[in-house]
Amino acid sequence: MPAQVLLQANPPADPSQLPDLISQLKVEISHKGFLSAEERDAIQHFRRAADYIAAAMIFLKSNTLIERPVVHDDIKPRLLGHWGTCPGLVIVYAHLNRLIRKTGQSALYIVGPGHGAPAILSCLWLENSLATFWPKYTRDRAGLHNLITGFSFPGGFPSHINAETPGSIHEGGELGYALSVSFGAVMDKPDLVVVCVVGDGEAETGPTATAWHGYKYIDPAESGAVIPIVHVNGFKISERTIYGTMDDKELTALFTGYGYQVRFVEDLENIDDDVAASLEWALDEIHKIQKAARSGNPLVKPRWPVLIMRTPKGWTGVKTLHGEYIEGSFRSHQVPLPEAKTDKEELELLNKWLGSYKPEELFGKDCVPSDKVLSIIPKVDDLKLGQKKEAYAAYTPLDVPEWIPSGVVKGTQQSCMKTVGSFLKEVIKANPSSFRIFSPDELVSNKLDAVLEDKDSGRNFQWDIESRNRGGRVIEILSEHTCQGMLQGYTLTGRTGLFPSYEAFLGIVHTMMVQYSKFVKMAHETSWRQPCGSLNYLETSTWARQEHNGFSHQNPSFIGAVLDLKPTAARVYLPPDANCFLSTVAHCLRAKDYVNLMVGSKQPTPVWLSPEEADKHCIAGASIWKFASVDDGVNPDVVLTGIGVEVTFEVIAAAALLRKLVPALRVRVVNVTDLMILGPEGSHPHALRDTDWDALFTSDKPIHFNYHGYPHELKGLLFGRKNLDRVSIEGYREEGTTTSALDMMLQNHTSRYHIATAAIRGGAKVNPKVAVDAHEMVSYVMHLAQKDREYIYTNGADPEGTFDTPIFN
Repeated sequence: MPAQVLLQANPPADPSQLPDLISQLKVEISHKGFLSAEERDAIQHFRRAADYIAAAMIFLKSNTLIERPVVHDDIKPRLLGHWGTCPGLVIVYAHLNRLIRKTGQSALYIVGPGHGAPAILSCLWLENSLATFWPKYTRDRAGLHNLITGFSFPGGFPSHINAETPGSIHEGGELGYALSVSFGAVMDKPDLVVVCVVGDGEAETGPTATAWHGYKYIDPAESGAVIPIVHVNGFKISERTIYGTMDDKELTALFTGYGYQVRFVEDLENIDDDVAASLEWALDEIHKIQKAARSGNPLVKPRWPVLIMRTPKGWTGVKTLHGEYIEGSFRSHQVPLPEAKTDKEELELLNKWLGSYKPEELFGKDCVPSDKVLSIIPKVDDLKLGQKKEAYAAYTPLDVPEWIPSGVVKGTQQSCMKTVGSFLKEVIKANPSSFRIFSPDELVSNKLDAVLEDKDSGRNFQWDIESRNRGGRVIEILSEHTCQGMLQGYTLTGRTGLFPSYEAFLGIVHTMMVQYSKFVKMAHETSWRQPCGSLNYLETSTWARQEHNGFSHQNPSFIGAVLDLKPTAARVYLPPDANCFLSTVAHCLRAKDYVNLMVGSKQPTPVWLSPEEADKHCIAGASIWKFASVDDGVNPDVVLTGIGVEVTFEVIAAAALLRKLVPALRVRVVNVTDLMILGPEGSHPHALRDTDWDALFTSDKPIHFNYHGYPHELKGLLFGRKNLDRVSIEGYREEGTTTSALDMMLQNHTSRYHIATAAIRGGAKVNPKVAVDAHEMVSYVMHLAQKDREYIYTNGADPEGTFDTPIFN
């Protein structure tokens, strides 16, 4: 048993003894001679080749094999890239190749320091994965020239790993998410191991700090495993890292507390033996844990391995420049020789640096890598890290049950979320290994708890004896970032997930969602990445029905975040009732490559449409609701439009009120469930043609929108439609507190009374009969609003019958 394991299983009674024990541990795990001389030589050749290519990619626009001394004209006009992390990433890549070739292990490599693209691209070129997907990067002189000269150059690869990079399912441009993505990727992939490098700068982020707990949601009987490698090179862009200032005792205590078996990889003189032995140890520990679980005798709280790899930042690069350290300092983070194109001293150092790799020994005729370099690369293409189908062609469509039999009775009051929860329970049954729910501890509060009724498909929390080893489909962890990262990893490796959340806090993952959509956009622009499931958000506990929560829980801004995405990716749905929500969820679970946002209420609200009517309504994206309109909506004076569950109720209530108070007013009621139809023709794949827009909203009559989100979002969406001076919009005004449902509507001018006054004023412009009494009726309606508000603040509740379903005679 390795000394680390013994140390964690039997910690010293006196903490002061820990440093001595760690020193003994280092001696015990010295693995000089672990590799054969032939293996070591081959790995070092691979590393030299990859490091050379990575460095050359940052600097050279010609003379890519330095067959003559590099001159200023060989240097790119703009030097872009990040060298500091590259040597460490190459070490791991080289040893993964050896391990895969030796064991046949199926693996993905996820890189937290995504700015280390030169390292990954160089390794992909050496294993011939680039040429598999990008024919211009053949493994010969022409292909290498294209790679080196095109890097961070118009038309070439960018400086960060992205969807154009074979084998990638994560871009590390925004740090903090690699580890959670890795845990999501191995779920329901029992034979897959993800090796995840977490940079010590990235390790300072909150999302990474929480993601260390991710293995506590990995059932070793049904899922694969993650080997985290914390790459401690000590520096960020211009400052020491926190982990870089921590000694081995502190790091051991930290990761032991997280629940890991810790192993240090820091023998620089024998780094290849150390890495090789450590990776084999980690894989052996994983197999022990999995074997126990899969044989019916799972370990209680198994300790998964983590490697702490210490190497100098910018290792094998420039040592010093102008009297300052480069290697082993923050100065190697990006471009170690920033003035190489104009400065003689820096040019000389670049020649010395690139020449130190002896490329003439690494590349043979026509620049084909030597046999030694190639000898550690897996022979089977599907085992190569750049050609794993899990990363680009693994999508399995869900078996989504027919939802209409799950529909509820028209005319009753039902919770959209309770209805959807029952449907999701059936989705889980039909897809026991390809669907998961990732939720920040809000399923019960959001009334989706039907999915928890069956313990064998409920929660999957391995440190809880009630849910351990039951194959649960629900991951509940109170970290939106971790839920998002796991969902991304799960989705991009071919499965489908759902992220339900309180409306107010979904914005926590705003930038993560945007980064994901950028990845998907670039994936669309490749010819080889196949579709994957959509990223599905279910937003509820909305501002309009807050129960005990107040102003802090009132924020519909995530809608705007999705609206800002590329139109080909963005979908926003606001189904008005339970049946429409069922139709929408079923559609989104079948959809591919989108970011789907579904917004709805968890409180009981009227079911306006039968299942069959709801299906037609959702297919259309919007429709005229004849039952609430005057003369079925024919020849209206004004069009009242609801977008969202609670605000649509207020539209219906306003229509009923107007029917009594202003019988001369001809009202058409429209409901919009697919927000994207409102954009001008051609702006979005779902946008209505102008003729269809006029059929719904007329070409010249006043329109009032009662919108669930911020009004400016709708204004932006409508911009480009004709004759918008007839449009008025109300929505969330950033007003609220812990108050009643009607008072929330009153405060934000989305109440039935505000809608009615907008309708009267609009109708007065086109209907003389309405105009005669318009001022008097507007005053009276707002008087009713004031009386209701006085009642609320006197009695602490809405007037009786406020939310009864309106009746139209």
